Amino acid sequence: MVFENELIQLIQYSPLTAKVRERPLVMVPPCINKFYIMDLQPENSLVRYAVEQGHTVFMVSWRNVKPPQDKLTWDDYLEMGVIAALDEAKAATGAKQVNALGFCIGGTLLSCALAVLARKKKKPVASLTLMTSLLEFSDVGEIRVYIDKNFVEKREKKLAKGGIVPGAELASAFSSLRANDLVWSYVVSNYLKGNQPPAFDLLYWNGDSTNLSGPMYASYLRNTYQDNRLAEPDALEMCGVPLDLGRVDIPAFVFAAREDHIVPWKGAYGSARCLGGKKVKFVLGASGHIAGSINPATKGKRSHWVNDRLGPDADQWFTQSKEVPGSWWVPWTAWLEPFAGKLVAARAKLGDAKHKPLEPAPGRYVQERAEIEQ
Repeated sequence: MVFENELIQLIQYSPLTAKVRERPLVMVPPCINKFYIMDLQPENSLVRYAVEQGHTVFMVSWRNVKPPQDKLTWDDYLEMGVIAALDEAKAATGAKQVNALGFCIGGTLLSCALAVLARKKKKPVASLTLMTSLLEFSDVGEIRVYIDKNFVEKREKKLAKGGIVPGAELASAFSSLRANDLVWSYVVSNYLKGNQPPAFDLLYWNGDSTNLSGPMYASYLRNTYQDNRLAEPDALEMCGVPLDLGRVDIPAFVFAAREDHIVPWKGAYGSARCLGGKKVKFVLGASGHIAGSINPATKGKRSHWVNDRLGPDADQWFTQSKEVPGSWWVPWTAWLEPFAGKLVAARAKLGDAKHKPLEPAPGRYVQERAEIEQ
């Protein structure tokens, strides 16, 4: 842990290679769950895989907010969360730019932060990776049944000036969309049959949610699911400047999962086309939101679809795509390599004089349980 503020801790991972790429990789996970979905075990860790490829990885660990953080806004999540992480990773390594990856709502926050920075004539990121993230919210799938105008207005009224939203609220809603798989199968096995549930890392993570601040959550619902204004150039103001995702004109790798019930792949495809860069690569993986994303390269499981032409029609893109066996992690690391800089000797110590290790990973924030109910 090399940095912390009121909202995040920043983890720097030790190198596993004698030489590393000069540009570090900053990962921004979703703020409604804990970061360790990307680092569950050595054999299925996206973090370890990236480190093995010679990347110096920094990971954002979001705080389980409690009062007085219950008044933090969307802008605070951008400035104190994403932008702070990018700045501190640069400072700790001496790099002029970093590469950045955002997962789910972490990708939404990261893209907004980059648009804000671009408006301010700053480009701290050399390349952007989005994993199952939405920027354009016209296709959000079945979650639309929960987030209607009446629901958003009630939540705004209750939370606009402060309050805590239990992370379990969103997690339960998403789980109910696949009730047979994620709810009733456990009711039948555990409650009706009395079977003891097996130890399962993914199941534990799924129940280890993170609280959000009320104003941040209310803004998120209003500007994305309800009004879909992120995709409209300069329709919103964030951190004091007009927001236009088209200003994010850096190379981007956008991954979606074909059976994703949280981020429908066609919604992710439309989101990729909101970015302003000419070099936007879209890759579609098999399976769902988590299993499709966390698909270790060494397992040789599932497949992914590629097509370098990002046209206006998602169905046409898929029809003309090529199916490739194996994990999408392989083409992703090949794509990332040219933006990672030259190889340099790995540092013996993490951080620098101003970023000395504060405490051992995974840190205090990720170990706090979401106990606040509303």
